[in-house]
Amino acid sequence: MIWETLLSISLARLNTSEKRGVKMDRSNTVFIGRKPVLNYVLACMTLFKSGHEIVAVRARGRSISRAVDAVEVLKSRFMPNLEVTDIQIGTESLENDDRGPSNVSTIDIYIKA
Repeated sequence: MIWETLLSISLARLNTSEKRGVKMDRSNTVFIGRKPVLNYVLACMTLFKSGHEIVAVRARGRSISRAVDAVEVLKSRFMPNLEVTDIQIGTESLENDDRGPSNVSTIDIYIKA
């Protein structure tokens, strides 16, 4: 179960962008999916313990509520000094063969230990 979470972090891929003066890449990112919330909390804690200053929690569609839950559980139970530095919301257009294009909501939550 821990290995699945660590694999979902995608440490090998780099997608660089600048975020508040700190270089953000995919190694700083936790992608939220269908797993239990505590798996994502553990993934965030692992990234902080490995030396990352800022962690991005990303989700889209129905997983947005799970991303918010993961950040709130992390903040209330494990890291009370956690700071949410930025929240970005958006929409992605996905192509579907059956129904054509569809819009999916996205959220990026940037947290700092």
